[in-house]
Amino acid sequence: MHSIQKKPTIEIERFGLEEIPFQLKQTKWYEYTVLQLAFSVNTGNVLVPALAVLTGGLSVGWAMLSTISGAALAFLLVSLLSMPGAKHGLPAQFVIRTMIGTLLSRYFASPIRSITSLYWFSVQTIGGSIVVIALLKQVTGLSIPILILAPLLSVIMAVLALVGFDAVKKATKWFLPFLFAGQGIMLVLIIQHNLTDQSSFFPKTGEFHTGAFFFYASLAFVQYVSGVSASSDITRYAKTQMHGFLGLLAGNVGGFVITAFLGTFYAASLGTLNPFASAGELTGSPFLLFAVALSALLSMISINLSNAYTGGYSLLNAIPSAGRIKCALLFGAAGTLLSCFPVIVEEAEKYISLLGAAVIPLSAIIVFDYMFIKKRSITDEDLHILLAGKNLMNTKAFMLASFSIPVYLLIPPFASPGFIIFLLVGFSYILVKKAGNQV
Repeated sequence: MHSIQKKPTIEIERFGLEEIPFQLKQTKWYEYTVLQLAFSVNTGNVLVPALAVLTGGLSVGWAMLSTISGAALAFLLVSLLSMPGAKHGLPAQFVIRTMIGTLLSRYFASPIRSITSLYWFSVQTIGGSIVVIALLKQVTGLSIPILILAPLLSVIMAVLALVGFDAVKKATKWFLPFLFAGQGIMLVLIIQHNLTDQSSFFPKTGEFHTGAFFFYASLAFVQYVSGVSASSDITRYAKTQMHGFLGLLAGNVGGFVITAFLGTFYAASLGTLNPFASAGELTGSPFLLFAVALSALLSMISINLSNAYTGGYSLLNAIPSAGRIKCALLFGAAGTLLSCFPVIVEEAEKYISLLGAAVIPLSAIIVFDYMFIKKRSITDEDLHILLAGKNLMNTKAFMLASFSIPVYLLIPPFASPGFIIFLLVGFSYILVKKAGNQV
């Protein structure tokens, strides 16, 4: 008799705040590198490098160095904070309870992280939709209203994220060849444009400004350092701590180098914030237009799978009784609603800075606590104390975070408030904690 083969089924991930079983912790470093590379080059991430040229007046070289420096520092910290998740198989917001206490994690850190993920989810959806609409119009002549396309794409991405980590990993693996092909085409198009129009590989615009250099480095740092409160969500499936750390660091830094290159080149050469849309204007080939449009669409889907996945877990930490599936559905619904307001992309620089007022102090406390108080290790004893209900509130963390938010908003933008507050809060936290231990 022939054995009956079962058809493969899609299983929705149901793991919430509990530990991932050991047998599922099999993801290797190069798989994480692929994930992060797929997440990197998109319409939201190119904003800061492009703004460094268009608003900051920096040259391509200085804009790249500025934003890559800030982003690389943030990615190093994000990778370090992914290690507790890889070690214990626990999501980020639950791990953070051992550092700032259960109450501060649930009712301050998690809402902030959810809002940050929602903001970037909607920015990516709107920005990607604008590009796809523009490129499809060039290819087919049809014009799709953004208020139809953006919510539709938002729903699709939310459903994929609902399925879970396995769906995210498989989707990005299939997307990567198409993403690289589209990015390669964009790179060739802008280089050809520069050589033809300016007889130069590098666009000859901009110069060095000390204030702008540090401001945009700070802005890039602010944009990505919030990932310290989410990176364990992904690496809880890692084979070892080093697999998670190295994979995230290599993929994030490598991906951002490509992002900064495309963002600054297109901004300096064509005066645009969106290289995907502008690339379509440099070619009349329907095939190349389609390749760029597909790359833009897949890049948006890739990064938003991450935003929705981690955002859903942040929401779960705030309201554990809802369960992972309900929280993922709530996040998807909110993201779909927010994607109907394109104005949030136009005011990106302002919103990133405002989010930083809460994100930076909290991220500083998490990083400095993990690095210097816990000596880069969350122990079983830390978890036992947490589960026993003995770590409800880190009062010192709450006071420092509350005090630093208005200070952040008072510092002039050109003074790089992100860097200043991060270091000020971090070192103040260490001093306060050590002083408390000596009393």
